[in-house]
Amino acid sequence: MATTATHPIGGAVARVHSALDDVAGTPVWSLSQEATAQTLVEVSRAEARLVEVRSQLLSHAETVAVAETNASPSVAVWHSNATRSTKRESFRQVRLAAGLDRYELVREALGRGDVIAEQASVICTALDELPDDLEPSILEQATKALVAFAEVHDAKALRVLGRRILEVVAPEVAEAWEAEQLDREEREAEKSAVFRMREDGHGRIKGSFTVPQLVGQMLERALLAFAAPKHQIANRTADGADEEGEHEEQAPVPVRRPTAQRLGAAFVELIERLDPKELPKAGGVNATVVVTMTLDSLKDGLAAATLDTGDRISAATARRLACEAGVVPVVLGGKSQPLDVGRAKRYFTPAQRVAMGIRDGGCTARGCDAPPAMCHAHHDDPWSCHGHTDLARGRLLCPFHHRRIHDPEYESDVGADNQVTFHRRT
Repeated sequence: MATTATHPIGGAVARVHSALDDVAGTPVWSLSQEATAQTLVEVSRAEARLVEVRSQLLSHAETVAVAETNASPSVAVWHSNATRSTKRESFRQVRLAAGLDRYELVREALGRGDVIAEQASVICTALDELPDDLEPSILEQATKALVAFAEVHDAKALRVLGRRILEVVAPEVAEAWEAEQLDREEREAEKSAVFRMREDGHGRIKGSFTVPQLVGQMLERALLAFAAPKHQIANRTADGADEEGEHEEQAPVPVRRPTAQRLGAAFVELIERLDPKELPKAGGVNATVVVTMTLDSLKDGLAAATLDTGDRISAATARRLACEAGVVPVVLGGKSQPLDVGRAKRYFTPAQRVAMGIRDGGCTARGCDAPPAMCHAHHDDPWSCHGHTDLARGRLLCPFHHRRIHDPEYESDVGADNQVTFHRRT
């Protein structure tokens, strides 16, 4: 302590340690309810004031190159190692220190204990996002307003208020700035939209996604509708679970936030209820899953059904999905749609495309694994040469191989296994 105590700040820190040593181990059972509440608030204010001191020291550490004492690449990394905190937390503290250097009014409020570190960080971020060419007087008004809001609002509310602060202090420039900001954010959100799916090998598919805010909220509203208690009651009544009391008034269901499991079940129901007629076509047919099963399995058998991807599902699930809009049941041995239309149409029908997907399993070029939905339907006998649009004389080819089979620089042979082999002409 001798080294740090030579400076007033070091001395203050030493006295804090000494004061805490005096009360170390002191039981709190004698504190009244009011005293306990008041002391907790004062501890929070004291923490905020210490954060302000730490922020000053972190900024000064950059000036005196503290990181060089052990060849750390930055003050944040040095601080992480010296205090045994995570690098993420140390970088957050360094960013707050930099923000307080830019906004003195926020530093002063933190130093008085009027705002806590979390609020100060949100305020600095909100001020950083304001237009670069904003007049200094307007920036000062925005800072004062947010510090004042912090007296009654937590960090979450401050984040929302920070985005609208110009409407309070400078409404004449707020509209144009907000329009520009929203336009930029929406463009960036569209570019950053991603969706990932992967099989876990145990009958499940896991994934993650990032979508624009509006799209995410639309999805959330749809899931909440399926997960709502009223919807669950309607499902139970429709399934006959409440037949005895179907005319009785339903007992009120407490409103609560759906759990992750309920939202997961709602997502499953949302997907199963999608009407493929309303979806774009993929590979010439609506975006449907094709389920192939025997007639016995459709009635009451146990044999597993096969998806057009080659995956297998239970007979019970296949029977259920056969009634849904999002699947096409192909019953082997049962009555099916006409598949050969001869010369009546030039293009293969959706039913023929489904049958090709079942038969070919994807692109028929040898070595290609493009799935049915990514393939074109090709006439083995060209339409221009009086070929027929028949299933037996059609095949699936991906766009790349469909171009190759019509490329005069290549010749092709169809093997006994229905696979097409290409040879470049010499």
